[in-house]
Amino acid sequence: MANREVRTLIQRLSLRSPQATSLEILAEVLDTITLEKGGDPATALELIHSLYPSVTNFEREFPSLCFALATGVGKTRLMGAFIAYLYLTGKSRNFFVLAPNKTIYDKLIGDFTPESPKYVFRGIAEFAENQPAIITVENYKSGIGIRLEGGRSSTLFGGDIHVNIFNIDIINKEEGPRGKPQMKALQETIGESYYSYLSKLDDLVLLMDEAHRYRASAGAKAINGLNPILGLELTATPKTVGSNSVDFCNVIYRYSLGEAMADGFVKEPAVATRKDFDPHSVSSEKLEQIKLEDAVHYHDHVSVELDRYHRVTGKPKIHPFILVVAQETDHAGRLRSYIESEEFFKGRFRGL
Repeated sequence: MANREVRTLIQRLSLRSPQATSLEILAEVLDTITLEKGGDPATALELIHSLYPSVTNFEREFPSLCFALATGVGKTRLMGAFIAYLYLTGKSRNFFVLAPNKTIYDKLIGDFTPESPKYVFRGIAEFAENQPAIITVENYKSGIGIRLEGGRSSTLFGGDIHVNIFNIDIINKEEGPRGKPQMKALQETIGESYYSYLSKLDDLVLLMDEAHRYRASAGAKAINGLNPILGLELTATPKTVGSNSVDFCNVIYRYSLGEAMADGFVKEPAVATRKDFDPHSVSSEKLEQIKLEDAVHYHDHVSVELDRYHRVTGKPKIHPFILVVAQETDHAGRLRSYIESEEFFKGRFRGL
């Protein structure tokens, strides 16, 4: 049975069923284990495994759980729900949201901005009165993320909830001739690096968007160094990146693309085919080229129809996109080289 805070958040944030289930699972876990700095991960693992046998190894130096939700279900809103629950139940006031690249980093900042139509905390009265301080690559050196006595931010308008949003590159770049990564460099105003400051907080919770991107040695080491009391991983592909991918051992909840399509959260993809075409009549390389060319032709056709619909109805214009699925990283590189070549639509997609 969900507790009062869970029920309230599900209603206020209008969470979808997989989001609500994920929040209920987190609440049950937090009722079972104790979140504390320097706690014993082995004890936490034993307790969680007794409830969720799929969790056999945190694969981190701290308790970390993966929620494997299909793309399009709403992982960012779920992160907002996780943060709200941890704050409202007194478990944490300090959060670190990790992005795998600048595109997702920018999107996360937008979704955590109150002016955004997708604001993740909209509907939570406590956050309207006590707006979270959002710390990013662009402003952390100002001291906005440093707590003063009483727990408030060091800036005039910052509340006692701190949400750090950073790209993984800012903490995992190897030290080189020019010194340490930005966040690990000394800040004279606090007498240590911001990375070191965060690692000493007794309630830091780490949320990892696209969690499959952070299993490489450098990224994993940098993440462990933050020393959070809890890690919450979100991804649609809970396995390591590469040709010899390995499934995660800390997946506590799965919600597949098939389930998302059946529940109506994700639209069924359109499939374009050629009539009376025998795929065995051409080489595998030529078949790839044909598929890519057909995808562009179909995309352009859909784009024209959507533009016509926009002009006739006055409704917002929608831009279609093409999703190209590669077998592994090297294959993706070869596909990109071809797509950006002069041979493919005269270089139309070069540099995009």
